Amino acid sequence: MNSDLALPASMQAMIDQVSEHFADTPRLAELFRNCFPNTWQTTLRQLSDDTTFVLTGDIPAMWLRDSALQVRPYLILAASDPVVADLLAGVVRRQFRYINHDPYANAFNAEPNGQGHQDDQTTMTDWLWERKYEIDSLCYPLQLAYLLWKATGRSDHLDQYFRDGASKIIELWRREQFHTEQSEYTFIRTDCPITDTLPNNGLGNPVAHTGMTWSGFRPSDDTCIYGYLVPSNMFAVVVLGYLNELADQVLADPLLAASAASLAAEIDAGIQRYALVEHPNHGQIYAYETDGMDHVILMDDANVPSLMAIPYLGYCRFDDPIYLRTRQFVLSEDNPFFYRGSAAEGVGSPHTPPRYIWHIALAVQGLTSNDPAEQRRLLETMAATDAGTGLMHEGFDVDDPQAYTRPWFAWANAMYAELALQICGYRVPGSPLDRQTPAV
Repeated sequence: MNSDLALPASMQAMIDQVSEHFADTPRLAELFRNCFPNTWQTTLRQLSDDTTFVLTGDIPAMWLRDSALQVRPYLILAASDPVVADLLAGVVRRQFRYINHDPYANAFNAEPNGQGHQDDQTTMTDWLWERKYEIDSLCYPLQLAYLLWKATGRSDHLDQYFRDGASKIIELWRREQFHTEQSEYTFIRTDCPITDTLPNNGLGNPVAHTGMTWSGFRPSDDTCIYGYLVPSNMFAVVVLGYLNELADQVLADPLLAASAASLAAEIDAGIQRYALVEHPNHGQIYAYETDGMDHVILMDDANVPSLMAIPYLGYCRFDDPIYLRTRQFVLSEDNPFFYRGSAAEGVGSPHTPPRYIWHIALAVQGLTSNDPAEQRRLLETMAATDAGTGLMHEGFDVDDPQAYTRPWFAWANAMYAELALQICGYRVPGSPLDRQTPAV
């Protein structure tokens, strides 16, 4: 898909400014010139209902998570450019139309054409590309709606679809606090890797009540082994705080505000009680997943929400001691998905082959560092591992970046752009990066 949108003057001006900043390193400037407008030029489609469809890249569907992150760097422009702000408002409107259609789905078609994984054993419709339930699929639209309001002061995207969708999100998250007892969601995919389907007849492995809310899948779209995905629950706490603020200051809905605040407190209490573990090498750190029955997984995944990203998401400060110990664990061989090779080192994912690390993870590592030298090094690593394509990818071999997955992955391009913008002094208005300085 090639977007028919003209490049806004504000975007070209930003490209020129960042290119000038990296004048001593033309390769970094070249990558920014390619990556920053990539979402705008290749994945956005304005629809007749005043919404914006966002193609994820080389898959012809709109992911709730990816679409929010693909346009996230444009929030910097939206503060002063109404054309950009209008398009982002359209993204939020489309996201919440999808959420109202089915809050359990993660990816949607542009129209009810029946494309995607229609053979999955779950409640599919022609609108759904995929119905893997992931907490973060509901977090990101709330985050984007909030940040657009903070950046621009506008609230027209906080319409009845938003109100209804927000209520559905709270209702779902409360139901999934008692997944075993109350949830009707199941998911089975046949003839697939084990990471693409839920065990236990599509219910997922058993969990106990903890106060956290259950997730079927990770932001990688891989199955959760233990149903309480800790970084996604942390993200839920943050966006429920955003919803509380929006309900109080914009929507004039005290019941919605109170409901968001109380649910956030319950989830947070569950995190603090069940997600903290003592590691023999790193001390007290956060687990990646738990079931509330003394089982935990100690790892991190390149996809966001991740343990690396929790201050980037706003759950804690960048200098939080538990975060710093967790970060140390994530960037060590104690994390089974940290890889070190001749070309790069960083965090990968079970979603991609062993010893493949992700450009997204390298960007998050930079975005959560206050060391300018480390940020620059990571940006240069990203540029040096693009396999000569001028764009970012999903995963690449730590010893041979010519071996990579997904040649057109707009989310990764947006993450390169956001790190480059931060190095140049630009931050998304209202985001945790805008409110505090990383201290790692």
